[in-house]
Order: sequence, then C-alpha cells, then structure tokens
Amino acid sequence: MSDVTVTVVRLKLSLLRNGLRQSGGRRAAYIASAVLVLLFAALQLLGLIALRGHAHAVSLVVLLIAVLGLGWAVMPLFFPSGDETLDPSRLVMLPLRPRPLVRALLAASLVGIGPLFTLLLLLGSVIALAHGPAAVAVGVVGVVLALLVCVALARAVAAANVRLLTSRKGRDLAVLSGLVIAVGAQVVNFGAQRLGTAGLGQLDPVADVVRWLPPASAIGAVDSVSTGAYGLAAGQLLVSAGALAALIAVWARTLTKVMTAPDASTLQAAEPSGRARGSSRGLARLLPAGRTGTVMERSLRYIWRDPKTKAAWVTSLAIGLIVPVFNAVQGTGSIYFACFAAGMLGIQMYNQFGQDTSAFWMVAMTISSPRDAYVELRGRALALLVVTLPYATLVTVVTTALLGDWPRLPEVLGLSLALLGAMLATGAWTSARFPYSIPQEGHKNVVPGQAGLAWIAIFGGMVSAALLCAPVIAAVIWLNITGEAPAYGWLLLPAGIVYGTAITALGLRLAAPRTAAHLPEILTAVSKG
Repeated sequence: MSDVTVTVVRLKLSLLRNGLRQSGGRRAAYIASAVLVLLFAALQLLGLIALRGHAHAVSLVVLLIAVLGLGWAVMPLFFPSGDETLDPSRLVMLPLRPRPLVRALLAASLVGIGPLFTLLLLLGSVIALAHGPAAVAVGVVGVVLALLVCVALARAVAAANVRLLTSRKGRDLAVLSGLVIAVGAQVVNFGAQRLGTAGLGQLDPVADVVRWLPPASAIGAVDSVSTGAYGLAAGQLLVSAGALAALIAVWARTLTKVMTAPDASTLQAAEPSGRARGSSRGLARLLPAGRTGTVMERSLRYIWRDPKTKAAWVTSLAIGLIVPVFNAVQGTGSIYFACFAAGMLGIQMYNQFGQDTSAFWMVAMTISSPRDAYVELRGRALALLVVTLPYATLVTVVTTALLGDWPRLPEVLGLSLALLGAMLATGAWTSARFPYSIPQEGHKNVVPGQAGLAWIAIFGGMVSAALLCAPVIAAVIWLNITGEAPAYGWLLLPAGIVYGTAITALGLRLAAPRTAAHLPEILTAVSKG
C-alpha cells in the first residue's frame, strides 16, 4: 500500500474520530445508527442464508444486489454532506496525481458502516448461491468486484457532481430524498404483497436481464458456476471487471478536471433587480395587506427557498398522497386514510420559530404585544393553509374516486379539515412552549441536546390534536354505527369547517400571549444551531 493511500485512509479515520468527539449527542447518534444498520445487515445475512437451495434464490439475490448498487449511485446526490472525503476539491492544493489519488480514495471509501453493510449482504448472497469449491472461489472474487464497483460508482457520481453538490442550489437535491424514500417504501411494500400472493417466480424474467448488469453480474457468476456454466460465469465476471475499470477511468478523468479547472459556479451572474422586484410585487398582490401578508410571503418563500423547510414539505406532501392512494390501489385501504394528508401537512405548523433559526431575532424585534404575536402566528397559519387546504381536498377526492365511495366524501373531508384545525392550534401553542433549533448544515432536524423538546412538541402536539378532534371523530363513529351516515353524513363537512376554524382561532389566541411574554427564551432556544 502506497504512502498516499495510507495517509488518506488515516485521514478518513481521523475525520470519523474527530467528528465523534464533537459532542456526546453526535457520538450516541452514530453508535445507535451503526448498531441498527449492522443489526439489519445481520438479519439480511440470515435471511439470505435461509434462501440457500431455494429454486428462485438467484432471482431474488441478483435483484437485491442491483438495488444495492443503485443505492450507492444515488446516495451521494441525496446526502452530499454524509462523507467529507467525497469532495476532492479539498485536495486541490496538494501535489497529487489523479491515479494515486483514485487508489487512495477508493481505499478510504471502504472504511465505514456503508461498506460493511454492503459486504455482509454480498457474503450472504454468495452463501445463498455457491454450491461447490469452484463456486466459493468465484464468490470471493465476485464479492470483491461487486464491493469495488459499488464504491467506485458512488465516487464517480460524487466527483462528477461535486461542483453542484457543494453549492447552495445543489444541496436542494437532498429534498428529493424524502420523496424517493417515501415512494420507494410504498413500491417495495406493494411489490412484497404481490410476491406474497404470486410467489418469487415472477422475478425470474427480470432477473435474467439484471444478472448481466454490474454489480449484480459478479454475484450472478456464482450461480452460473454452481450450475456448471463456466463460460457464462466468466462473461459475467468480465462485465463487472469492465464496469469497474470504466468507472475508475471516468473517476480519474473527472478528478483531473475538478482539480485543474476553475470553479465556474463561483462566477454567478447577478439577477436583474427589476425582475426580482417584479416577482416580489406579483406575490404580494395575491396576499392580504399589512403584516399578515408580509408574514405569509416570508413563510411561503421559506418553503420554496430554504432547503430544510423544503425537504420537510416535499416529504410530507409525498407521504400524505402515497399512503392513501397506494392503499386504495391495493384494495386494502379505507377512505379515512385520506386524513393522512391533512395530518402530515399539519405537522409543519409545529416549531414555527425554530424554522427561522437565528434569523428569528429580526421577527422578535417586531413583536411587542400579544396582538403582534397573534398576527405573526395567524400569518404563518394562513401560509400553511394556502397549500394544505387544496392539497387535502385533492387527496380526499382522489382517494374517494379510487375506492368509489362518493357518499362518504363530505364526512371524510370534514374530518380532515377538523383535524387540520386541531393541528394548527396545537402547533401554534407548542411552537411557543417547546421551541427547538434546526441545524443549518447536515441532515439532522434537531441540534444535540434538544431531542427531548422535539419529541414533546411533535408527538405531544399530535396526541393533543387527536383529543381536540374527538367531538368530530365521535360524530363520524356514531353516524356510521347507527346507519345514519348516508342521510346526515354531509353535515360533517360544514361542521368540520366551522370546528376547524374555531379551534385554530382559539389555539392562536392562547399561544399569542405566551409568545410575546417569552420571546428571549424562544430566541435562545431556536438560535442554538
């Protein structure tokens, strides 16, 4: 191992060690996540070993490795700050050639929880497919090839997008992670249910193609040797080896460009001031006059521009639609799942001041009375309603159409609006009572030491919202038990609107005096990030 490789590996270990020394909370979070990941990997390993001898084991294994490779490819885009060594531009001033640097970074990439997780899955895959000494020998080569392909793929993608990922707009790519995870989880759930009823044989046609795609081809070669197809196995290993060579070549070429070419992203053209002012006036014309409109405009701009706020909204919008729609498509859902949309977006009312972080001091300077605090909270709630009301209505209508249960549409929509009102009320109160800071960097949503406040604010507020919504829930249950829903269920729509509006106004009124009286404490709490 060359001196450069040893130095870079030691640098990676130092970064991990020094990061854990920053705080006890970060150390505890890292250890807990490592334990959970390794526990999940161990369970996957046992599951793969249990597949040994199954008729369709190869189909499931090669698809699993293909998905694993896809994950390695997209993770640098969604989590660019997850590994400090992913940014080679930090090494620009060092006298390093691309080839030695590629080898060093490739070795450093094998240090961490992710590579260990991947290694365990690859070992389990080989155990599931290998039959005979020749297959075991090929399995050893296949594991090494597949692991290197995964790591090189992640590095090549990160290097190709390093200018984008280290820019402010590039970090907005992380917003897509919530959407991808939400959609992916439901797709996996839907696929698992289909496989549970139809069997693993449905995977065979897809697996016949995927087993020729790296890194899955390296593991597919193990099965080919087990069945005596040595020529086929050699071809699959060559495919993975060729992919590894191509990725390293692309990576080296990209490194050369990154470390020698000027960063054009720092030469940003100024936006015409007239255009910016025109855009601002256009948005302001659609909003109420005075402080209410100003607060609404600021909140809506946060949703659109702030990466953390945008990520939270995108995730809530995706999950709020996916859960009821996917369950309706599968035929296992209830029309009441449509209330999930209002619930997910209602959560955005919680910790309103924490979303401002240290900039909240500018807002605090404008609040001198409970009346000012009330108008501030009301503007934030109205900004949330601009998105939530049409969205909750759309999700309810779509879910109703998929299930064909149109008579229940008014009562479900009324229940959704009442739930939304209860969450706005409790969200306003918990924002003043349990504020916490959201760190600007990284992907954590709570700074170390304030996790307890976050749990109390969110889950305590959600329980309180459910209790506040109890009268409307009781009315829905009573109408359905007595069989009066078809005749009187439509009354729940206006009842839900009135109840949601009244409970929101009450929550804002109760939260305003506390907000005005405890501004210094709130400012201290939200500025810790």
